[in-house]
Amino acid sequence: MSAGPKRAAVIGAGLGGLSAAIHLRLAGFDVTVYERNDQVGGRAGQLEIEGFRFDTGPTLLNYPWVFEELFAAAGARLSEHVELLPVDPTVRFIWPDGEELTLSSDLATLAREFERLEPGSLSALTAFLADAELKYGIAMRKLGVRNASGAIQWLRGAGLRELLHTSMWRSMRSELRRFFRSPRILDALGSYAMYLGGSPWRLPGILTILPYGEIAYGLWMPRGGIYSLVRAVERLAVSLGARIVTGAEVQRIVVADGRVCGVELSDGTEEWWPTVISNVDVPTTRRELLTPPSAERPPEMTPGVLTCYMGLRGRPDGLGHHTIFLPFDSRASFDALFDEQRVPEEPAFYACAPSATDPDLAPPGCSTLYLLTPVPLIDRLPQTPDPAWPASLRDRMIARMERHGIAIPPEQRACETMWTPHDWQRRYRLYNGSAFGASHRLGQMGPWRCPNRDRKIGGLYYVGASTTPGTGMPTVVLGGRMTAERVIADAH
Repeated sequence: MSAGPKRAAVIGAGLGGLSAAIHLRLAGFDVTVYERNDQVGGRAGQLEIEGFRFDTGPTLLNYPWVFEELFAAAGARLSEHVELLPVDPTVRFIWPDGEELTLSSDLATLAREFERLEPGSLSALTAFLADAELKYGIAMRKLGVRNASGAIQWLRGAGLRELLHTSMWRSMRSELRRFFRSPRILDALGSYAMYLGGSPWRLPGILTILPYGEIAYGLWMPRGGIYSLVRAVERLAVSLGARIVTGAEVQRIVVADGRVCGVELSDGTEEWWPTVISNVDVPTTRRELLTPPSAERPPEMTPGVLTCYMGLRGRPDGLGHHTIFLPFDSRASFDALFDEQRVPEEPAFYACAPSATDPDLAPPGCSTLYLLTPVPLIDRLPQTPDPAWPASLRDRMIARMERHGIAIPPEQRACETMWTPHDWQRRYRLYNGSAFGASHRLGQMGPWRCPNRDRKIGGLYYVGASTTPGTGMPTVVLGGRMTAERVIADAH
């Protein structure tokens, strides 16, 4: 039964919120998106400092087909709005002893790399890719992107044989060990758990689809950076008639008699809406935007991150587009972060030099560098932290790079800024400073994840990293479609 006119407000113009707005407009809804910041994109924002442009969060695009489908739904072509530049080799891994492994979407190149670290691994690689391809199809076409009213309906999306093939009961690390023996290959493929803010010893085996997806679909960089893709999605939403208001902070979702009836802005203005979709973290929405705050227990969250953005004079030698620096003992590093809630002695970290692919992101003769390392959540950080800890951790990352011949001397740094979990929380209302939203352990996937329709408040929906289907740019875009489908179904 319809709850009122086909009108919906979206709080937050992240990619999930923009995707939901697009699909609702295609269904004839009047849609306004309220964004508290002066730019859209949420985590996928952009910094401009002294002529250098940095993507604040995601720095790579995988699964471009998700965005192709989003534009196609609106009768448009992604390629006419965004130029995608291939990044291959995709990722280079480096260990403290100088050992390296480079991944590529070219299977011959990839096979040579695996063979070097694990002689005779060609058949294992072939079997792994075939196995992960099946998992990927099950996850992306049957289980992960379907709304369901409960676990039974969700599980019916795939047959028994397919469910058994997902290896959800086995850890990601254990699933990888079915195919490979080399600790270095296991560490490299397992490190993709960091994209979900998790540990390969904790996340379920189905998530071996993460390294597979990059190998099968490649890595891409939109010309102009990830933010050029965000702006293209924004323009698509506006072209369909969605109204996007920046600098408009929603401070309260107005609820009466168990139903949403509007939003209250920071200036005290109240606007009536029968449907509200929050693109703010689910636990933040429940605790800060509802009056009284929800008593629901927040989900287990992924860690925070320290991100460093540097504009460099010249270009550092030996640094490609994507590099991941791994420790000798990955298990100890992950355990320190997730079990002991502290920065590991040997932190794993990610370095991205996007100007290596698109020089226009930096002034002539210069380059951009982005460093990211996971750190504990805000409530696990010292209450009175050493104010120098971000710089100290950055220096440890730079020192590690220098050990591998990648020098970043202070005099080469034209500009620099760093964001701690407190900065991420303040800018984007990330709950407890969590960078990737709710964790993806088995008990928080599919029907066990925060649902995209509130269980108690009629007309309130969620989209983004902390609700279904999960985190990551393609995933939240798919989630925007799923949330819109919920709203549309409930309106009839």
